[in-house]
Amino acid sequence: MALDGCGLLCKYTLLMFNLIFALVGFVFLGLGLWLRFSDGTRVFYEFDDFSSTFNMAVTVLIITGLVMLIVVVFGVYSTCNEKRCTLLTFSALVTILAGALVVFGVIANSRKQEIGFRIADFYYSIYSLCVANSHPVLAVTLTFIQKLLHCCGATGIPSLDFAKETCPDPDSFSDPFTMDACPGVIVDVFINKAPLVMGLFVGTGVILLLALICSSILAKKLKTPSSPQYIILT
Repeated sequence: MALDGCGLLCKYTLLMFNLIFALVGFVFLGLGLWLRFSDGTRVFYEFDDFSSTFNMAVTVLIITGLVMLIVVVFGVYSTCNEKRCTLLTFSALVTILAGALVVFGVIANSRKQEIGFRIADFYYSIYSLCVANSHPVLAVTLTFIQKLLHCCGATGIPSLDFAKETCPDPDSFSDPFTMDACPGVIVDVFINKAPLVMGLFVGTGVILLLALICSSILAKKLKTPSSPQYIILT
């Protein structure tokens, strides 16, 4: 059926939402699968100190990527084909995701120190793999993390770090000689910068809420019209 201006706006907003969701989902799933099944990462499953944290982080990446891509399938199909039933399923999935985000946000805030140390351990696992294998996927991952946090490897010394090519460009005079080490920065973000972490959860929640509102509006626009009534002339 033909959509009015509001319906078209919601339709294209949902398409943009699903595009972003698909890109992030593919990155999470691809990185998680590569870390789980690559020959270079099998060594981490041989040590108990690494295997628990590393395996948990990889499992979270794979599951998160799969869930996001499942949501995208329902979202794209229902939006492009204007199927109300599938759109309602998409709305239900987004609602579940929003609820899970709230729960995880509360847990992350209440156990921020433990989660900070676990993520720092996962970073160190990626760092060790990159130093040992010099794989481009790991190098890109490290570069992204370190530019985001403006830190340099496990040592914090760009000129001496084993993965110095992944360190960000210096912002000050002292950066070429000394920079914050990434494990400490990651822990500090979770412990001392909790509002920043919560802001990330709130921002993601706003995006999910926007998708939920648009899907609800679009579902109303696509509501099955009532059957026409015929007048029988005698």
